[in-house]
Amino acid sequence: MCGIVGYIGKNDTTKILLDGLKELEYRGYDSAGIAVLGDDKIDVFKALGKLHNLEEKVNASSSRDYELGIGHTRWATHGQPTELNAHPHLGEYSYVVHNGIIENYKELKEELINLGHKFVSQTDTEVIVHLFENYNNKLNDTTKAFHNTIDRLEGAFSILLITKADPSKIFFFKHGSPLIVANGKDENEVLFASSDAPLIGLANDVVYLEDGVGGIASAEGIEFFNDNYSWATLPTSKQFAQKDGFRFFMEKEIYEQSDVVSDCMLGRLNDDEILFDEIDKSLIDGINEIKICACGTSYHSGLTASYLFERLSKVKCNVEIASEFRYKDPLLTKDTLFIVISQSGETADTLEALKMAKAAGLKTLVICNVDNSSMTRTADATILTRAGIEKGVASTKAFTTQTVVLWMLALYFGKANNIIEKDKLQKELRALREVPKSLIIDDAMHEKTKRLSKRYLHGHGFFFIGRDVFFPLALEGALKLKEISYLHAEGYPAGEMKHGPIALADPELFTIALMPQNLLYDKIKSNVEELSARDSTICSISPLDFDLSDDFIKINETDHYMLEFFEMLIALQLLSMEISVRLGNDVDMPRNLAKSVTVE
Repeated sequence: MCGIVGYIGKNDTTKILLDGLKELEYRGYDSAGIAVLGDDKIDVFKALGKLHNLEEKVNASSSRDYELGIGHTRWATHGQPTELNAHPHLGEYSYVVHNGIIENYKELKEELINLGHKFVSQTDTEVIVHLFENYNNKLNDTTKAFHNTIDRLEGAFSILLITKADPSKIFFFKHGSPLIVANGKDENEVLFASSDAPLIGLANDVVYLEDGVGGIASAEGIEFFNDNYSWATLPTSKQFAQKDGFRFFMEKEIYEQSDVVSDCMLGRLNDDEILFDEIDKSLIDGINEIKICACGTSYHSGLTASYLFERLSKVKCNVEIASEFRYKDPLLTKDTLFIVISQSGETADTLEALKMAKAAGLKTLVICNVDNSSMTRTADATILTRAGIEKGVASTKAFTTQTVVLWMLALYFGKANNIIEKDKLQKELRALREVPKSLIIDDAMHEKTKRLSKRYLHGHGFFFIGRDVFFPLALEGALKLKEISYLHAEGYPAGEMKHGPIALADPELFTIALMPQNLLYDKIKSNVEELSARDSTICSISPLDFDLSDDFIKINETDHYMLEFFEMLIALQLLSMEISVRLGNDVDMPRNLAKSVTVE
């Protein structure tokens, strides 16, 4: 997601900021900018696209010395990728960069407009700098103005702010998104970044800010607003820093899922409804059918969504494999909303299917992780998953955020069409709020998957079985194992095992059984008993003990099947990864695979 850097010192400020932003490119972005202050004057440079565009603008300007500066790479959440929407954002005499989402920005913006403030962007971030100046104009005290600003903000906001009203300082605060502050190796030098990598080589001692911690930095030192901080030592390897200490990018991305799902829901999950600023209600007017088209992992999230759309919004939903869809002469009617799903937005088969739907006059929507991609430029509307860049080839957090977006979209659809009852909607919203918690990885579960992995290195294959939404989850679990372990695995609807596949059952057939307490437990229990009677080796994943299991991964008891879904997803991802590790495979770069499949 978005990246932040900041600098105070006597070295080349613009170079340090640009170099720092380059270290954050791996996170993904659509625009970038820096604001630098020297001789009580602030210069700002912004550019769309890659950082070399920003670098060219900086190099083309008349060079001067700057005492401090802030920089940002932006991934659009509010407002399109434009230079006006790029950070840093300005008031009359101050600039701010911000990661996260200000949930109450609309109310604050309206209040500030009524007070005479003029806004130039579509972003939520701009309210921060206007709110700060509004308080400072009244108080003539930048510290109090910053405190008052922080007190008014709701949501996630990691902030750096500079102002000509106090030109030797950078004001900072962390709530939600990561932010690090460091003492530089040179005297009177302070650095900021949203990740370790920009700081390596420039600093040794850092503070990884906790939520609710902020302060004021200057060449004289760092003043924290409270005592809830401690100094730590930076790692020395940039690659290690990008992995945040994890062994693999895939492992890091599995652990990130709780945070990125929170980002995915920010500003969309309201007290009594789902809000999507990105789409107009007219998009679903007159729609009697939804057709979802995707490939691979995205296809599995689409299959999951088909159960949710029909159950929650009572609209017919079909799911198509994009590589097959193009060649079947599909029947496309204009009362169909055509949804495509892609992590990259460049998947060739899915893109061509989208173009077919557009040519047939259908309304189109893309659920994607990359703004300004081919699909987002083609479709009528886009919902970004906000998963951040995914470096592991085997998709993890992309699937999770896609599924959450589609679940929210099913509720949005049901509410807009007055289909879903109020009590049912409230139950679903409560469950959605619990998803980030269900994705926090318990050390005991991870350790259990490590221990179990040594038992599943041989044999003649795996069956992953589940019912309802747990069938597409079984498909996804099997795909993860195939991708990174190179072992044969199939996902199957549990009730279909007796219609042929059970012929394979023996002790060397490993069955991974997804057994949720809240959805069809007795049915899948019977299916697993059938396999156990044929001497298949059973590993059950469930909140309930199952006597016939050879191995058991326990998840927490909840009151909603989708919370069980996400806990089981974590278990499946970890088990696949640990089996791959045992086999000595390249977890992040499995053989024969590419991250973005741009060919048919």
